[in-house]
Amino acid sequence: MTDWIKAARLRTLPLSLSGIIMGAFIAKWRLYREGGIWDWKIFALALLVTLLYQILSNYANDYGDGVKGTDAKRINEAEARAVASGKITAKQMKNAVILFSALSFIATIALLYVAFIPEYMNEFYIFIGLGVASILAAIGYTVGKKPYGYMGLGDVFVFIFFGLVSVCGSYFLFTKTFSWDILLPGTAVGMMSMAVLNLNNMRDIESDKLSGKNSFALRIGFKNAMIYEMILLQLPLILIFAFLGINGFLQEQNYYVFIVMILMFPLMKLRRNIMSVKEPKELDQYLKQVGIMTFVMAILTAAGLNLFN
Repeated sequence: MTDWIKAARLRTLPLSLSGIIMGAFIAKWRLYREGGIWDWKIFALALLVTLLYQILSNYANDYGDGVKGTDAKRINEAEARAVASGKITAKQMKNAVILFSALSFIATIALLYVAFIPEYMNEFYIFIGLGVASILAAIGYTVGKKPYGYMGLGDVFVFIFFGLVSVCGSYFLFTKTFSWDILLPGTAVGMMSMAVLNLNNMRDIESDKLSGKNSFALRIGFKNAMIYEMILLQLPLILIFAFLGINGFLQEQNYYVFIVMILMFPLMKLRRNIMSVKEPKELDQYLKQVGIMTFVMAILTAAGLNLFN
């Protein structure tokens, strides 16, 4: 059981929950202002679905990189993966991927049933399609003949599913409407998620070169990937500030809502620390830190909107 828990890579879970928290509590704030009802059952099921998707993704990545021999070239680096190290067989991991795909789909159906049935049948079917796409994206990063993670497209998919789909989708589950301004926090979470993936790819840049995994970081080179990382870590708070600004909090002088801006100081320090790294393997320590920072950004935004407003 210990090996399965390690393979689930629990340190990635706060990042996956960030988008749901962001979208759900922006929806709660907006529904409160408009006299609507926020359903906690939708929130609980959304968290469950997201956790299942993330574990599925981690198991699929472990399996895909393991059978392709990618992890074998970095087995003594940051963290040993289960299949490559032999702790879990490829067949066992493949079965786990199938199991969690099924569990993810069942949980998705339950979530969408609670959110949309019976009044919103069209939306129910649309979100079923999004759910299937999310499951396929979780698997397709490293699994298959042409995994998109090996073609340098991981950043795009992470932005779409961890950012836009997670934040905007969870917002829609509650409100049954779409507002263009939700794209701002959606983009913020998406960019922070891309920052985590880029750090991971920068850390593994040498071993990925040997194994033929052409990540985006490998395609543009370590130096340019570092510049890219700084941009990804710089813009999210600006986007959150813009979201709060266009919703009138500056005019209302409700400055407590901007509590999330205190993150500018730890983010400044984090950027400096990352830029000072000389060896790619030293970047591993910052993966968890960026993930936690994303989670805290979502929590503080939610708190600012719902506790101080």
